[in-house]
Amino acid sequence: MGRGSDGRDERARKGAVASFPRVTVLVSTATGWGRGIIKGISAFAHQHGPWLLQVEPEGERCLLPSGWRGDGVIARLSTPKTAESLLRAGVPIVNVSSIALTGRAAGVPRVCSDVAAGGTLAARHFLDRGFKHFGYVGLQKMSYVREHREAFAKLLGEKGCSCQVLALGDRPEVADIPAALIDWLQKLPKPVGVLTWNNSQGRAVIHACRLAGLLVPEDVAVLSGNDDPLLCECCLPQLSAIAVATEKIGETAAELLERLMQGKSIPSTPVLVPPIGIIARQSTDALLIQNPALLQALGFIREHATEPIQVDDILRAVPIARRSLERFFQESLGRSPADEIRRVRLERAKHLLATTDLPIPKVAQASGFGTGEYLATLMRRTIGMTPLKYRAAARGH
Repeated sequence: MGRGSDGRDERARKGAVASFPRVTVLVSTATGWGRGIIKGISAFAHQHGPWLLQVEPEGERCLLPSGWRGDGVIARLSTPKTAESLLRAGVPIVNVSSIALTGRAAGVPRVCSDVAAGGTLAARHFLDRGFKHFGYVGLQKMSYVREHREAFAKLLGEKGCSCQVLALGDRPEVADIPAALIDWLQKLPKPVGVLTWNNSQGRAVIHACRLAGLLVPEDVAVLSGNDDPLLCECCLPQLSAIAVATEKIGETAAELLERLMQGKSIPSTPVLVPPIGIIARQSTDALLIQNPALLQALGFIREHATEPIQVDDILRAVPIARRSLERFFQESLGRSPADEIRRVRLERAKHLLATTDLPIPKVAQASGFGTGEYLATLMRRTIGMTPLKYRAAARGH
């Protein structure tokens, strides 16, 4: 009796395991981008599954083995050939690449970073620091790199600035920096803010500046289009970067795959996930404002923004008339001193929300806002999210 019962239990357990969706993830673990996406997929699978996940560390290069049996695939698809190979398996697929493929591959649902939003964010980062000259480094033949660069240049153009461009591959060797990169950097008007498509190119630009005798960030400020904390913090100086919402991309891709496996409808256009924000490190830590009074006022705000300061406090620290201060801010930054205080506080709050588990009232106090309610009101008005929703989005939850 007991043995028969044990046998039925064992068969039930095997049946339950067999019923779990079997999902293969073809995303490389060699980059912070890939690991973030896999983390988001895993979080969804544990919360809504469970799924039986098979992660191929080498990503799409592994493809699917002969005789593979599964229920779905999440992959970074970079070529139509790779896509065709996966499509032959006849299972639902979700693509997490920014590359827009053609042919049958164009019909594969796609979740990816909003690269245009990243380019615009980068332009604002440099403009807020007073830069007037700009450069872009990236492999221009790729459509998504062009989209990134064009969004960057578009906002700069609206502010009366131009952007010089250098084509450079995704993985320049630091031990053999191209002479063209050194020559290009030397010829750029200084000081200059340079955006790169990825952190590999960003590290190459920093190394090339050292070889060229250029100071970072005083002569050349460098911002990477994606963040990998391990690699960006290995630089000297450390490399600023755009924080791509990789975990959110992975979670959203997993959600779409689940809908496909259940036979439900999904969006017919790519799902674009906006970046979280800028991780500001030493490579862009410069304020290039020519007006001494404005520079002093900005320094005072950055130093004291977490305190209950107002414009009158700035005027006590900076010997200037209120009307002149307001005019300098509007002419150089397009906003008022009070707007700048709120902006610096909001950036501090967003950083704390994304990187700590502090309760919302503590985040509000630590960033200079009086209450959590006021912080929530301001965030809803400016970015359309409550603090809790922003924290969840920043962490891919």
